[in-house]
Amino acid sequence: MTIDMHTHTFPDKIAAATIDKLSRVAGIPAHTNGTLHGLIDSMHEAGIDLSVILPVATNTHQVEKINDSAAALNEKFSDAGIFSFGCIHPDFTNFRAELGRVKNFGLKGIKIHPVYQDINLDDAKFLRILDRAAELDLIVVTHAGLDIGFPNVVRCSPQMIRHVVDEIGNFKFVAAHMGGWKNWRDVLELLGDTEVFIDTAFSTGEMTARADVAKLAFDAKLLDAAQFMTFVKVFGADRILFGTDSPWSSQKFSRDFVEKLSLDDDDKSKILELNARRLLKV
Repeated sequence: MTIDMHTHTFPDKIAAATIDKLSRVAGIPAHTNGTLHGLIDSMHEAGIDLSVILPVATNTHQVEKINDSAAALNEKFSDAGIFSFGCIHPDFTNFRAELGRVKNFGLKGIKIHPVYQDINLDDAKFLRILDRAAELDLIVVTHAGLDIGFPNVVRCSPQMIRHVVDEIGNFKFVAAHMGGWKNWRDVLELLGDTEVFIDTAFSTGEMTARADVAKLAFDAKLLDAAQFMTFVKVFGADRILFGTDSPWSSQKFSRDFVEKLSLDDDDKSKILELNARRLLKV
């Protein structure tokens, strides 16, 4: 079984426009049409059995609607191998009750995005949310490091992640994009001795620019196999989760990358399935 712990979809009526806008900003093509059924088709092609959708609230007014939709989606599409997390926004006033509602819905966790939400991860507004999530035993997945659409903006650095862990202690915390996109040297130095999980989303191989983009804002090279193995040595295979960031990475390529690593089958199984099962309790 293969579990993709990091995917995104958009409602059918806005998917095309949203994908076009985000693709133009980032300068890269999408690998699906951004819809739920586009993700399901991608899963079938790549041999993915379960995909976790990570919704992001970019303002407070979206939070309750997104969480309602996530709960409804899980009821309807669980047999298709789709499971959505909930969301929260750092400015949402009644965050304690809303996270309780997320828990009561049976959602396994929440996604936060400090860049899109324009607040540093270790700000008091996020710390209180993370503390409440830990109290409820919810998984928290955070965008970490730079974002391809926001050059030079870091609102979740490895230093901030370390600060959060020092403040709150250990909880079910996933730092996406191998702990911090394009901040990977600091990730290896600062987070290896924590209990933070990292995921592989949008972090392996090489980015491809859109045909109408002359040059990407970032170096197109991501982590190669040798660099990835350094993360395995520092974090252990037990704390690395397979994720793709679909539609922004190919699920098939991302899975093939892990399958080709110089790891034994047990460690590959941990990354592709067993670590996610342990977190999700499925």
